[in-house]
Amino acid sequence: MKGKILSILRRKKEIVSGEDLSFDLGISRVSVWKHIRKLRELGYDIEATSGGYCFVSSPDALFPWEFPERKGKIHFFQETESTMDKARELSRKDCPDFTVVVAETQNRGRGRLKRTWLSEKGGLYFTVVLRPDIPPIFSFRVNFAASLVLAKLLRKMFSIEAGVKWPNDILVNDCKISGMLSEMEAEGEIVSFINIGIGLNVNNNPTPKEQRATSLKQLLGHAVGRREILAGFLDGLEKTLESNSPGHNLDHIGLDHIIGEWKEYTVTLGRMVKIVTTSETFHGKAIDVDENGALVIETEDGAIQKVVYGDCFH
Repeated sequence: MKGKILSILRRKKEIVSGEDLSFDLGISRVSVWKHIRKLRELGYDIEATSGGYCFVSSPDALFPWEFPERKGKIHFFQETESTMDKARELSRKDCPDFTVVVAETQNRGRGRLKRTWLSEKGGLYFTVVLRPDIPPIFSFRVNFAASLVLAKLLRKMFSIEAGVKWPNDILVNDCKISGMLSEMEAEGEIVSFINIGIGLNVNNNPTPKEQRATSLKQLLGHAVGRREILAGFLDGLEKTLESNSPGHNLDHIGLDHIIGEWKEYTVTLGRMVKIVTTSETFHGKAIDVDENGALVIETEDGAIQKVVYGDCFH
């Protein structure tokens, strides 16, 4: 109902009487007043006059009603421990494809190898539940597709040189602006779900605690809207996955091109790197990413080594 009220007020661009809202929405004028009072508490600037209500402006909010075409699939929390944890719960309860869990802040946001992801107000923190019809062995392609979609979106929206760092961070000017984490569960030979968790520094300032990090606000010199970023990412990822959907034919699993396109945007290949896994640390030159998503390293002694999972430091 709040979304419907906002839609009417935004469309009219003038004072709308409580009586007209009541009639259009099929609810009492008292209910109209209660919904508008709640919207104002949430940060919406709606003027109440003797003749009715007038929409002035909205906060940079991520409420489900701000995404009309997706509102039934978006779960918003002012504060949560981790959007990944919430998404896992929903996934195991058979939530639909492209269900999204988004939070204003996280208390226990995390990155790869159990590292902490700072989740202060102003950033964009969300997890999207995906149910691609693919074997588990090819799930890595979805991760590469997600990071590629986000990098291309940031370039298009803000004219910044966003590049992908293996396996799926986003860097601008060699500073980290986004991190990504994924979880996958399977039933037999088919993926049950892949959850992609993303933390994007938008209007927050990560540098006091992370010197090699940046945000869109720091890069552009002004705050930007997070709604447009989230909507653009979801639309772009959905289009990418749908256009490469293999259906039920496991002889063609889709996203065959994704590694090649990802390499066009990478800032990792050709550089000296340090690789940290759960069991070892080593150095070398990143020379390729193979068809399975593994980073190919030429170590200091000239040996070739492939890394499937770990952290990469330039």
